[in-house]
Amino acid sequence: MFKGAITALITPFRNGKLDEAGLARLVDWQITEGIHGLVPVGTTGESPTLDFDEHKKVIDITVQAAKKRVPVIAGTGSNSTDEAVELSQYAEKAGSDAVLVVTPYYNKPSQEGLYQHFKAINDAINIPILIYNIPGRSVVDMSVATMARCFKELKNVAGVKDATANLARPSLQRAACGPDFCQLSGEDATALGFMAHGGRGVISVASNVAPRLVADLQNLLLAGDYKKALALQDRLMPLFDVMFCETNPGPAKYAVSRLGFCTEDMRLPMVPVTPDGKKAIDAVLTSLGLLGAKAAE
Repeated sequence: MFKGAITALITPFRNGKLDEAGLARLVDWQITEGIHGLVPVGTTGESPTLDFDEHKKVIDITVQAAKKRVPVIAGTGSNSTDEAVELSQYAEKAGSDAVLVVTPYYNKPSQEGLYQHFKAINDAINIPILIYNIPGRSVVDMSVATMARCFKELKNVAGVKDATANLARPSLQRAACGPDFCQLSGEDATALGFMAHGGRGVISVASNVAPRLVADLQNLLLAGDYKKALALQDRLMPLFDVMFCETNPGPAKYAVSRLGFCTEDMRLPMVPVTPDGKKAIDAVLTSLGLLGAKAAE
């Protein structure tokens, strides 16, 4: 079910409030452009600055707008297990196909704590769970052994979004968990290599901006055509790079605003990208044919 190019959706704001119509339009465009799945309210969706009601509303809008055309994997992680359970139960009730649960951040649980966190969520719901392992943000790194334990002992744990950028990890995790463990890259720039190590797709930031191109790249990789995929990777690499010229999701949100789907509004402590960042992003969008030369001036 979970493969290919899956967009880590931005959350549009307008005048400080959730832009519900903008989000619905963005979801529909993503699907018509050929994207394979959607992740609302993850890191790129600014989940830390959404209140609980807004978090749930974003899940509702995404599920309703997707209309079962592609899987929706709702971000439901928290550094409070009770909160993660509540959000995961809500996502299931709302019609999400799976949940994406980040390893608890800031409080730095042990490997046993990580296992117990995911066990509590597993025992509370009946839809697949994807572990989100991103030590650069959460500080804690789920070990390969703990990941294998979760997959083998917890019936709903189905795979991982691996944002370690360590290309040894997918092979190590494949060896420990077996080929049925669904491994999705959490980084656009190294997703090609990740796929060669047995990955099934990418949860992408760049596909907010260029869903068709990122989907085309994943389709080539899934078909095993690495020669054509490498040529498209070379074309897309400037986009992958510029999406992190400043802290995510600032660049992605600005780029999507340039395509007319939303404003670039963010919530403190996140701020819009700088003028230099905007100039760099516009140049890449123009080079890919996503933004007219006049609009970039």
